[in-house]
Amino acid sequence: MAVQARRKAVVADVGGVKVGGNHPIVVQSMTNTDTADAPSTVNQAMALARAGSELVRVTVNTEQAAAAVTGIVEALDGFGVRVPLVGDFHYNGHILLRKYPACARALAKYRINPGNVDIGRKTDGNFRTMIEAAVEHGKPVRIGVNWGSLDAALLTRMMDANSRLAAPKDARAVMLEAMVESALRSAEAAERYGLAHDRIILSAKVSGVQDLLDVYRALAAACDYPLHLGLTEAGMGAKGIVATTAALAPLLQEGIGDTIRASLTPPPEAIVPKR
Repeated sequence: MAVQARRKAVVADVGGVKVGGNHPIVVQSMTNTDTADAPSTVNQAMALARAGSELVRVTVNTEQAAAAVTGIVEALDGFGVRVPLVGDFHYNGHILLRKYPACARALAKYRINPGNVDIGRKTDGNFRTMIEAAVEHGKPVRIGVNWGSLDAALLTRMMDANSRLAAPKDARAVMLEAMVESALRSAEAAERYGLAHDRIILSAKVSGVQDLLDVYRALAAACDYPLHLGLTEAGMGAKGIVATTAALAPLLQEGIGDTIRASLTPPPEAIVPKR
């Protein structure tokens, strides 16, 4: 089967790495260290960069992690490793980005899961705060919808509306539609709060191969944002590698996807305890 033409996406600049358009697919990975442990995080980020990772994501979920980010970036620069760092924020990202402006400046991109903030509820002040921080510091944002933490209010409304149809869809179809809707609504809100159209990257993470194919095909048809591909919690070892390949290869062949990450499930003994 011939490779289809690349989907036309706007180009986002992530710390000098171009994502989208006709630029090559960008490879991203992430550390599994406690980010507050700066030496371990620096060592792992360097190893990932040397292995070919063009972007490296770190978890920023505590004050200690946020405080360590600037030193990590400076250490990487000192070693001559010019890999942009992406900050993965959770429920308290709005607090950390404001309390630690040096962290907000040092990161090349923020990753926000709308299901972990207040978007879609009566007020979306936390989401807005994070977007405004991105605008202030000139950073792009990946809005990463995840099936395991999908906006519950949106999903409930869509399930209720579906139940009233003469021929209701199955729950899986509604969930995938809700993921696409959540991503698009969140991107729309981000632009409303001042984030430029070309500073938004979208992702929709699921753990089933066919689910991933279906949700990204729908997302690709509905927008021109760059798309980050990844099968979340794909599995351990060869199983995870095969599942990731089976999910990503058809999409890439169809011209869908601008940045990719293999999300392999670590063995239990390799999981770093939360502080």
